[in-house]
Amino acid sequence: MKFLERHPLIVAIIATLGCGSAAVIVRQSDAPSAVTAAQRLLCAVILLSPYVWGKKSTRTEILSLPVKTIVFSAVSGVFLAVHFFTWFESLRFTSVASATVLVATEVIFVAVGFRVILKGQLGIKAIIAILITLAGSFVIALSDSRSGGSSLRGDMFALVAAAAIAGNTLFGRVVRTGTSTTVYTYIAYAFCAITLCLITLCSGLPFFAGGWKTTAVALALAVVCTILGHSAYSWCLKYFSPAFVSATKLCQPIIACIEAIFLLGEFPVALQIIGGVIVLAGVVYYSFIEMRKEKKKTGSVQEA
Repeated sequence: MKFLERHPLIVAIIATLGCGSAAVIVRQSDAPSAVTAAQRLLCAVILLSPYVWGKKSTRTEILSLPVKTIVFSAVSGVFLAVHFFTWFESLRFTSVASATVLVATEVIFVAVGFRVILKGQLGIKAIIAILITLAGSFVIALSDSRSGGSSLRGDMFALVAAAAIAGNTLFGRVVRTGTSTTVYTYIAYAFCAITLCLITLCSGLPFFAGGWKTTAVALALAVVCTILGHSAYSWCLKYFSPAFVSATKLCQPIIACIEAIFLLGEFPVALQIIGGVIVLAGVVYYSFIEMRKEKKKTGSVQEA
């Protein structure tokens, strides 16, 4: 763990690979979006429960949390539930490339929220890096050959999902300053699962629609995308700014497109490749800016 604390970028990469695989895994489910999402989060909560409640330190931390921390974690979980539901819906109507790219616009919502709500500072270089990554993302979106009402509907769901995950990131940033990753994510996932189960119930959907295949997909999503993806991103919030964490997520469309080639037969066109190069250039540039900032902070502390 000490090694990862010294090199948190490794965890950010693992999280990006995990979340980047979500689109292809979701496509394997035949069940309604609310059902797949609800089963995914329940699996995650079940898998984490023995560790959380079996370890004295985490159990003590949960039982001694301030009400404000619990409320903020719960709100973060509700945002996460909205994100999962709307993004799964977007994948029903539009391509993997478009869905993942539009969700990546989260960085815009986070940057605005970080500046307005959390009173954070974004330098001109950081803004340029974000604009570069967004430019690449929109180039990929332009390559989507699908058109019509269904694609537009999917795009709208993806944008709502982007706004929702931005809310999750911002509330997570506040909670993570004084709460461990394990405790925060466990509470957020629990409220996320409750919210998704309520959506499923209110929609009149059978919880086990799709049979064992859906459950297998949900379990894969829980392990690969939730625990190794979202949980890892939450851990990164202690070491990076929300805008940087969101910017690393812009690599997800590239990962999703590559996986879609081999698993779904969705081949990228020239614009997707060009856009991917631009996105990666922006993320690398932003990473360099953040690492220089961290080195300056460390140097200042040592001098003091």
